[in-house]
Amino acid sequence: MTALEVYRDDGPLAELLGRRLGRALPAAPVALTIVGALPLAALLAVDDSRPAAVPALAAVALFVAVAAAGSVRADTGRLAWAVPPLLRLVEYAVLIRLTVLADRPAMPLCFAVLGVLAFHHYDAVYRLRHQRVPPPGWVTAVGGGWDGRLIAACALAAFGALDAGLLAAAVALGVVFVAESAVSWLRFARGARPAAYDDDDEGDA
Repeated sequence: MTALEVYRDDGPLAELLGRRLGRALPAAPVALTIVGALPLAALLAVDDSRPAAVPALAAVALFVAVAAAGSVRADTGRLAWAVPPLLRLVEYAVLIRLTVLADRPAMPLCFAVLGVLAFHHYDAVYRLRHQRVPPPGWVTAVGGGWDGRLIAACALAAFGALDAGLLAAAVALGVVFVAESAVSWLRFARGARPAAYDDDDEGDA
C-alpha cells in the first residue's frame, strides 16, 4: 500500500467501488474527486433548510462512486498528491454544512467529531512517516472511511438524527482511534529504545 492510498482513508465501500468502477472512469483521481463533489457542493450551498433525503443521499452516493473510482490509481498523475486533501476538505465541509442546515445546536458535537477525524488523519501521516507502517485495516473498517462517514452523516441529517449520530461517532471513533494509536506508538517506542546492558566487569576494573 502506497502513502497516497493510506492518506485517502478509503473505507470498504470506496475500495469495492474503486475495483468495480476504476476501469469505467479512467480520468485522473483528482479530476474524479472534483467532478464528483460538484453536485453535492451545489446542493448544500443553495439549500437553506434540512436537505431532502433523496437528493442529498443521491448527491453523496454520486460523489462516493466517482471519487472512489480513483482509488485504484491513487498515485496516477502529477496532482495525485492533492486528492487526500480534497477528500478531507469535502468530508469536513459537508459535516459542518449538514450540521448547520439540519441541527445547528449540534455544532459542538460536529467539532468533536472533526477533532477525532483530524487526530486519525494526522496519526496516519506520522505513523507512516516514523513507524513505516499504516494503521491496521480493521481501524479503517471500523471508522468507515470518508465514504462511509459521509453516507452515514447525510442519512442521519436527512432523517433528523444527526445530533445522536454525531455524539455516538465522537465517542466510539474517539475511543477506537485514540486507544489503538496509543498502543501502536507505545509499542513502537519500546521497540525503538536502545538496549542498555550492565557491564559488571567494566565496573570492577
